[in-house]
Amino acid sequence: MENDKTHESDDQSLIETASTRMRELLIAGEFAPGQKLSEYQVAGQFGISRNTLREVFRLLTAQRLLTYVRNRGVFVAAPDEAAVFDIYQVRAVIQKGAIESATKGHPALARMRRLAEQGREFGNARDWRRVGTTNMEFHRAMVELRDSFRLSASFDLVLAELRLVFGQLEDSEHLHEPYIGQNETLVTTLLNGDVCSAASQLEAYLLKSERAVLAALHRARK
Repeated sequence: MENDKTHESDDQSLIETASTRMRELLIAGEFAPGQKLSEYQVAGQFGISRNTLREVFRLLTAQRLLTYVRNRGVFVAAPDEAAVFDIYQVRAVIQKGAIESATKGHPALARMRRLAEQGREFGNARDWRRVGTTNMEFHRAMVELRDSFRLSASFDLVLAELRLVFGQLEDSEHLHEPYIGQNETLVTTLLNGDVCSAASQLEAYLLKSERAVLAALHRARK
């Protein structure tokens, strides 16, 4: 009986590890929205059995990152405009709370500053995909200001879904360049301890981003 429980625990740990790894790849843009996933290829890539992979697929489908189509297979999700509205509502709640709890000297602030600097470097190199990925890491670091494992885990799902929205768009300058400077300004404001101004900046930032993403998604789907 004890061996059975240990085996079940090991299986669950493997499923969680593989699911986390796949979410990281989704955030990095390694899977395209609408892409059909081959069980054989993905299981080989992750070094897991196809039975374990099916459990991973079930979990990520429940998290809206994958879609199962009967008699056709499993596909990477392609979130629509309604999903974008909801994503930004969640972002506003989680990230505003993170900003309001920011304290000077928190290690997440140093990480935010480094990521803002990296975003500038990638922007100068006109590598817009990496600018987008770095921007997501910047916002992930922002949520770490809350020191909550559960909030960070929930936000990772939001980021993965958001990346699937961006995956339907062209990684172009007009979508990413405006936020390079805004990231630098926001983290500088936080480092100076002006939480109220930072919260106001974030609110305007997210509204501008939501409108730009919705407009770009509408154009891409026409």
